[in-house]
Amino acid sequence: MPTLYDNSLQQFNRAADVMKLDRGLRELLPTTKRELEVHFPVKMSNDSVEMFTGFRVHHNIARGPAKGGIRYHPSVSLDEMRALALTMTWKCAVANIPFGGGKGGVICDPKKLTPIELEHLTRRYTSEIETMLGPDRDIPAPDVGTTPQIMAWIMDTYSLHKGHTVTGVVTGKPEFLGGSRLRREATALGVKIAVEDAAKHLRMKLAGARVVIQGYGNVGSTTATFLHRAGAKIVAVSDSKGGIVNARGLDPKAVFAHKEQTGSVTGYKGASAVTNSELLELPCDILIPAALENQITAQNAPRIRPKILAEGANAPTTPDADLILQAHGVFVLPDILANVGGVTVSYFEWVQDTQSLFWDNAEVTTRLRGIMQNALKQALDVSKKFKTDMRNAALILAIDRVAQATTVRGIYP
Repeated sequence: MPTLYDNSLQQFNRAADVMKLDRGLRELLPTTKRELEVHFPVKMSNDSVEMFTGFRVHHNIARGPAKGGIRYHPSVSLDEMRALALTMTWKCAVANIPFGGGKGGVICDPKKLTPIELEHLTRRYTSEIETMLGPDRDIPAPDVGTTPQIMAWIMDTYSLHKGHTVTGVVTGKPEFLGGSRLRREATALGVKIAVEDAAKHLRMKLAGARVVIQGYGNVGSTTATFLHRAGAKIVAVSDSKGGIVNARGLDPKAVFAHKEQTGSVTGYKGASAVTNSELLELPCDILIPAALENQITAQNAPRIRPKILAEGANAPTTPDADLILQAHGVFVLPDILANVGGVTVSYFEWVQDTQSLFWDNAEVTTRLRGIMQNALKQALDVSKKFKTDMRNAALILAIDRVAQATTVRGIYP
């Protein structure tokens, strides 16, 4: 079975074929620059010691420092980090922000760790990968299983070792430690902006559009709230324990309050139960996979027929499924375009930290909207030029920018 990295390479090669990329660049661009695997002890709350494995990967830094989240999850692997670092390179290039791609993670279940164990693990992991980090080298951010508090511990550990406070070494921090306004909402806000613009492009009304969202964490729940305010009807949502559906519509805030109280969206009063696999195949106008990767495959893609599929998660669709969706006329907003809001506002946070000058909500939103709209317009132009789908178009746009930077910088010596 192809791995996540295999799928990423397949998508890259498909785009490279269309754009007739130089052979040398075809070999160089998908290759990671450096990979670090660390094994480290953590003192647990009961005074025992457990060993953990972590990773940090830099994919490409031709356009600037590595940028990418840190993931705490049992499924973390080096292959996954390679694939997600590659994706981050393309995201930054599509948004035309001066970063390259990076990714990191620790194999663990953060839900089974106490707060003090999480802090011990985070600080030790930070010290192990510190040679990779720096505001001009590699700037991590939150990802699956990590939080603003964890980013604060990373910043504090790095700063203590440097002997002075370095706020720009991570993004996604609490606002009072140099975090940006709207950073927590940024990915969801970007998804909402992308969906709005895609609806305009397709001459489709967002008001009354039926929306299905897989994954009701930060991205999924916040996207639901934004789209609900814009007049869309949220008809089904899910989390890792299952889903709920109500054709008349759900109140996103009430569903989130239920999840906060019970630990899941399941059991929400006034809705019927649905599995995660069934949820993806529900009739809808807009489908937003905002959970984990490889959720839409060649097996279920023939039964998935939204007008717009906006990837709130990273790599939720396999390459084989992409071709099926394309054949069925589904307008796919790929992850490197749809969920680029998170890394864009991370970039804003880094800029604000380096200047010690902070923006309000209105300025962050205006700047994010401008970048998202430009990225979509440029991808649409590439799609028309090469007569290809939106994933291929976004990749061609990104690969071309990274290729130009790599070529102009040259090879040393």
